[in-house]
Amino acid sequence: MKIAVLGGGNGSYAAAVDMSEAGHEVRFWRRDAAALAPVLESGTITVRDFKGVRDVKIAKPTADLGEAVRGAELIVAPVPAFAQEDLAAALAPHLTDGQVIYLPPGTFGSYLMMKVLRAKGCKADVAIAETGTLPWLTRKRGPNEVAITTRATRLPTGVFPARLTDKALKVISAAFPGAIEPVEDALSGALMNAGPIIHPPLIIMSAAPIEHFDRWDIHKEGTQPSVRRVHDALDAERIALREALGYKAPHFPLADHYKTSNWMYGQLAHDKLVDSGDWHEHLDLKTHRYLQEDVGMGLALIVSLGEWAGVPTPVAAGLLAIAGAASGNDFRKTGRTMENLGLAGESRESLSAMLGKGI
Repeated sequence: MKIAVLGGGNGSYAAAVDMSEAGHEVRFWRRDAAALAPVLESGTITVRDFKGVRDVKIAKPTADLGEAVRGAELIVAPVPAFAQEDLAAALAPHLTDGQVIYLPPGTFGSYLMMKVLRAKGCKADVAIAETGTLPWLTRKRGPNEVAITTRATRLPTGVFPARLTDKALKVISAAFPGAIEPVEDALSGALMNAGPIIHPPLIIMSAAPIEHFDRWDIHKEGTQPSVRRVHDALDAERIALREALGYKAPHFPLADHYKTSNWMYGQLAHDKLVDSGDWHEHLDLKTHRYLQEDVGMGLALIVSLGEWAGVPTPVAAGLLAIAGAASGNDFRKTGRTMENLGLAGESRESLSAMLGKGI
């Protein structure tokens, strides 16, 4: 296929590499042309994984968004949730009927991006899908080098609007063969997002060592039994919310990530992550993606959605309040909430209809 990969983060570089090696024609775009210069000049990205180290040819690195998405059947955008609104505005003039956008993960960005596209005058009949995790445990090690620790084997994916599910998942499955597992709709996909469950307890309960030490591995030193108990309680609230909204199992409980091979990354994923050493890193408590995205976007969504649906989420609400106090940011005002999405006044019936039909 012709695939556009958008963004300059760890996941975008991993996507460009994997999809190029799979034989797809990849157009790799990031907004910062200066940061993309090493890839523009060499035409390659160096990858390190279980196969070794090698340079992978990228068909078309570009700083021109229109060039990247023109004719692309699939647009993969592993950008942070807080970048989705701006990306949608930039994409609006370039999209055409039948294109599929994939947000791995999305934090209900599928709805937000479609809302922005329509507000910007885009009438293209596109599908926007989202899944529960980044498909790679990965870290960039340089301006054109990425290390991939492991790849996801199960990607629960919901599509907005749901009427386009079959068409969209056929396209996405060609890029992620054997990994895509359909869920009911985009909100179901958003409530599969692992980031707001795994990262907030890790970063909030490690706030003191994060600020004290220059480097800290929240997945190794920061993952202790007390933190895991908070994980389990928080995940129970997510699952209760999914069930209250009528979404069916499997709910991909986070405990499977630590205890079994049934979760999204398969066997021994947590051990591989810790053993790699790539997550022993400097963390800025106020600016890190785990706080700005997984708390400010993901956790805020869970809390507000619980309040909208009448489902108690005391652990999520407590973590959200503590994170806000620690970072000096009132995420209930600034975050991705039902109120800020313009959905707080919707009934369950009207929300379900919109998820199926679209905007």
